[in-house]
Amino acid sequence: MTSTTMKPTAMNATRRLAALPRLGAIAAALILAGCSVTPTLVSQDEVKNRISADTAQMYADQAPIDAPVSLDEALARALKYNLDYRLKKMESALAFGLADYSRYDMLPQLLATAGYRARNNDSGGTSIGIEDRLQSLRPSTSEERRHWLAGAEFSWNLLDFGVSYYRARQQADQFLIAEERRRKVVQNMLQDVRAAYWRALGAQRLSAQAEEVLKRANDALQRSRDAESQRIIPPVQALNYQRALLDATSLLNLRRQDLEYAKRELAALMNVPPGTSFTVADNREAPLPQVPVDVRALEDLALAQRPELREEDLRKRITGDEARKQLLSMLPGITFDVGPQYDSNKYLYNEGWIQGGLRMSWNLMRLAALPSLEKAQEKQVKTDEARRMALAMAILTQVRVGVERYRLAMTDLQIADTSAQVDQRLADYAKASVTARLDSDLEAVRTQTRALLGNYQRANAYANAQIAYGRIYNSVGLDPLPDNFEQDDLKTLSTRISEHLRKTEATTLAQLTSAATEMVAK
Repeated sequence: MTSTTMKPTAMNATRRLAALPRLGAIAAALILAGCSVTPTLVSQDEVKNRISADTAQMYADQAPIDAPVSLDEALARALKYNLDYRLKKMESALAFGLADYSRYDMLPQLLATAGYRARNNDSGGTSIGIEDRLQSLRPSTSEERRHWLAGAEFSWNLLDFGVSYYRARQQADQFLIAEERRRKVVQNMLQDVRAAYWRALGAQRLSAQAEEVLKRANDALQRSRDAESQRIIPPVQALNYQRALLDATSLLNLRRQDLEYAKRELAALMNVPPGTSFTVADNREAPLPQVPVDVRALEDLALAQRPELREEDLRKRITGDEARKQLLSMLPGITFDVGPQYDSNKYLYNEGWIQGGLRMSWNLMRLAALPSLEKAQEKQVKTDEARRMALAMAILTQVRVGVERYRLAMTDLQIADTSAQVDQRLADYAKASVTARLDSDLEAVRTQTRALLGNYQRANAYANAQIAYGRIYNSVGLDPLPDNFEQDDLKTLSTRISEHLRKTEATTLAQLTSAATEMVAK
């Protein structure tokens, strides 16, 4: 028997081959470990940094409040500092940037190229005769193993230009839609600030008086309980008095809280930093306009001014451009290209040259989708019309309901005004006729509490009338101020808002409200 001995080189090669699977597994494990991602929670330091950065940015560059805030200044502060409005401005700016960017898609393409090519052997070849299949040339090459390439190609596709044109028009309409949404935010902000301002003013006017009256009411309740326990007055009379006083103070607290919350809402609308103390300017109550009579004129104005319907008009244009764009994409595409080329290959006779071409391509299979496209576009148009009609009907309903609410609010204001005057006269009579009798003094406190409640109800009724009037303003879609106010400072913006509101109410809305003589004539 003969024994074969493996040579050392063969043994080493065998071992290396056997180790390859293990090395491959190790390499794969290392690669997978490098590609693995472990979820990591946000650290507390990152959260704190985010909170401090956001808080500092929320209230950055705001003018301090150093005087009582008027309605015009409150509107100006809301427009300059409100975060929701800032977001709408950014969305509008983004849409404008996209519209401006989309214009460049219509330009021809100018493609510049450069490169380097290398290979480890020569490229080349030979040729054979077609009939006898004999080699006619010896192998040769006309290309260097290493050479540089460069070129610039000017290309323009007629179909891409048409599609880009309609896409740019759609993007421009999207910017206009963003502007209409920004208008809507401004109009809603005017409504919210008007409501919060007049409620906050009513609470501020009656705050000191309310503290005094509530203190006297609590003292009167305690005195009534003591008189009941001591049998100074009959128990039934004492309980009836306590019941009436508790009802009055309960309603007073509810009205007071309702109006007090309005100041917090006003601070949030103006983006006032927490802890900032401010007062509302005690403006004279301006007489409210008469209830509009020509509601049809208001409805026509709303159909022309409301941002939602203007947005639908723009969406209709976008839908039309989308249909044209889809039809255009079914046409043949014609591409023209021309440009200089360079190759450092020394075997070339001409290292630089200009080449051009004209190509036409047409996807005939897309023509089969034309009937489906026409049906889809027809349904889209009908859907847009139905949505616009539903929105228009909702807007007309808002105008009619707004006018009716204003009419009811004016009626409530008249009743509340008369009731407050009666309650105040009763309180004055009770105060003037106070005697040494306990029940006389307690009755004076009760009537004074009721009079204060009447004043709160009257302030709330006036605020509701202002809110109802603001709803008419909002439902019609009138802008609270002209555009191009972004660069105005706070004082200038407040003045412009005041002038614009007075001008609008004195012209547009005044023409649609009834005068006293017209009401008598009808």
